[in-house]
Amino acid sequence: MKKIGIISDTHAWWDDRYAEHFAGCDEIWHAGDIGNDDIADRLEAVAPVFRAVYGNADGASLRRRFKEMETFVVEGVKVVMTHIGGYPGKYAPGIKSRLELSRPKLFVCGHSHILKVMPDRSLGCLVVNPGAAGVQGWQVVRTLVTLTLDNGSITHAQVIELAK
Repeated sequence: MKKIGIISDTHAWWDDRYAEHFAGCDEIWHAGDIGNDDIADRLEAVAPVFRAVYGNADGASLRRRFKEMETFVVEGVKVVMTHIGGYPGKYAPGIKSRLELSRPKLFVCGHSHILKVMPDRSLGCLVVNPGAAGVQGWQVVRTLVTLTLDNGSITHAQVIELAK
């Protein structure tokens, strides 16, 4: 069983509550627009495993350090993570075909600054966009997501709200 913290769109903004809410997580995943290496380093120090993808606003250093898309398996759950992904019925160009090929159980993305935790019944996967954790953008509430992966199951999904 692994507890996962999911964050996106920090845009170089650090909030000590990231570490507080992700304390006890086995892994932290950042779905892009990290902002700078300092944010990645600080999140990496919070949990034993840190995974990230770069976003459209991330510069050369983060693009060298992270990939545009990651596919991995944790606790029997196949995960695809990218920054610009969309959601069921409105996926970004090329995403649905990529998901149809890889058949993940969990698809994680960011970019829109809109929190979404919703199933895609046609693909048999859960789509998670943790919303935006940084202060750049129009979002009124900054959000994080935690969930548990256990032997092929996704459970205990929780949205954490942070005031802007």
